[in-house]
Amino acid sequence: QVQLVESGGGLVQAGGSLRLSCAASGRTFSSNAMGWFRQAPGKEREFVAAIGGSGVSSLYADSVNGRFTISRDNAKDTVYLQMNSLKPEDTAVYYCAVRPNRSPKSGAREYDYWGQGTQVTVSS
Repeated sequence: QVQLVESGGGLVQAGGSLRLSCAASGRTFSSNAMGWFRQAPGKEREFVAAIGGSGVSSLYADSVNGRFTISRDNAKDTVYLQMNSLKPEDTAVYYCAVRPNRSPKSGAREYDYWGQGTQVTVSS
């Protein structure tokens, strides 16, 4: 059974940093693109970042580009999201997801496995 488990969320002050992790189990995803999405209260789920299966290519939403960095450790089947210079508008539940192929994409429909999410709250 495929499972994605996010961790690392929490409460942080504006300007601070957090590192999210997403551990996959049930099968290996070293050839699959993985992504991070987020959903704030009353808003639709939105793309944050994605990384290709090889870890070389990545994609970022304009709102986080330059502040967030996505990376992966295929030996651990884990993807990370380093979030720096956090802003109150980054407050959301953050989800990781896996695509069925290697290329990173920004559309949520491109992903077929999802984690349960981890809450990130940024105070002003």
